[in-house]
Amino acid sequence: MGDFSMELCGGTHVQNTRDIGTFKILSESGISAGVRRIEAITGERVLGYYRKLEKELRETAAFLKTSPQELKNRVRALQDELKKAQSENEELKAKIAAREAKDVLGNAVEVGGMKLLMKKTEGMTAEEMRALSDSLKEQLGDGLIVLASVTNGAVTLLAAATDSAVKRGVHAGNIIKAIAPLVRGGGGGRPNMAQAGGKDPSGIDAAFQKASETFAEQIG
Repeated sequence: MGDFSMELCGGTHVQNTRDIGTFKILSESGISAGVRRIEAITGERVLGYYRKLEKELRETAAFLKTSPQELKNRVRALQDELKKAQSENEELKAKIAAREAKDVLGNAVEVGGMKLLMKKTEGMTAEEMRALSDSLKEQLGDGLIVLASVTNGAVTLLAAATDSAVKRGVHAGNIIKAIAPLVRGGGGGRPNMAQAGGKDPSGIDAAFQKASETFAEQIG
């Protein structure tokens, strides 16, 4: 094989590389310092490989309602559509969170000169809860937000503290650590944002009570 390879092992040795016929590399990797390993197929197996590849290409193109020649453009178009849909979905979530925030702000209570807002919801994802807490923080003023959502029997807890509350000594992560065991869960996080998961929705009321007590202790 010229001056770049001293040896080629192909199972049963061949007299000349031309005896190998068609040669298709499937993978290449390093097995030790300065040594690379190439795995390949030869001869009729290469033809079978390409027949299988062509079949899969045609099936994929048919699934996406296009031709093999236009498959790349079709995938790019679908990616653009997906990005646009995701962007619209995020905007919609933000609008929903803002509307829900207005509906629940009236539940806030005053503790030590700051506001505490606790709300139980159903079926919200952690991402949706974060969006809701961001909207609530913008309108709440100074204080803490504690949210609990139940989905298929599982509990997600979220605590979010405003910057002014953090300066007063509020630590959302420590509050979550204190209340998560009450829903048979665990979690933690930063002073301004923390999350936890749990398995017992019946403990949410107790978790809210503990959050209120811990919040009061933190702000003195």
